[in-house]
Amino acid sequence: MTGLLVLTAVELEARGLARHLGLAPIGGSAWPRFAGGAVEIVALGLGAAHLATRLEMMPAPALVVSAGACGALAPELAVGALVVPETVLAPDGRRYATAAVGGLRRHGMLLTTDHVLDTAAAKSRLWLSTGALAVDMESFVILDWAASRGVPALVVRGVSDPAARGVPADLARVVHDDGRVRSMRAVSAVLARPRALADAMALRTGTAAALKTVAAAIGTLARTL
Repeated sequence: MTGLLVLTAVELEARGLARHLGLAPIGGSAWPRFAGGAVEIVALGLGAAHLATRLEMMPAPALVVSAGACGALAPELAVGALVVPETVLAPDGRRYATAAVGGLRRHGMLLTTDHVLDTAAAKSRLWLSTGALAVDMESFVILDWAASRGVPALVVRGVSDPAARGVPADLARVVHDDGRVRSMRAVSAVLARPRALADAMALRTGTAAALKTVAAAIGTLARTL
């Protein structure tokens, strides 16, 4: 049985966390999957779209962690800040409490949406209407899956983009729903909008900072389990 099952959206997140944690790719897997010791990482695609098929045959873990990058809604959250919410809110108002596990302090609420927030104004509206600190597209889906199996679940996210900056739609389309980056879409975005390159570099730097923070927290969790 896997002790700690870490679930990300995109391949880049899974590979980045695996590199920080010293995990190796699982040979023969048709999707991004890494393991080492009691930790396993699986990428589920945007919005956890491939959760059902990629976790279908997996035995129940001791703990599920929704991990990776998130966007800040609260203005005080800087790039690289750790977000470990007490509650995860769905767009329809449903919510799940996260598990109190390990030495991680939980605080506040994270919102899961079904779309990328491309402007600071969109983020501001959600912050004011929900009070959530940050936003992602997977955590509620992952917590719902864990609850259906009676497995405790936690969210460990790092801020990749601050409240003052959204993720432009052309860059959001670079990641396919299976979680893999489509290089030709990135090239097309840069050719069509010169500013896209600077936006992409800022997002890449922010994501790297976020994953470093998240990996350190997951390492702490792994040592306490």
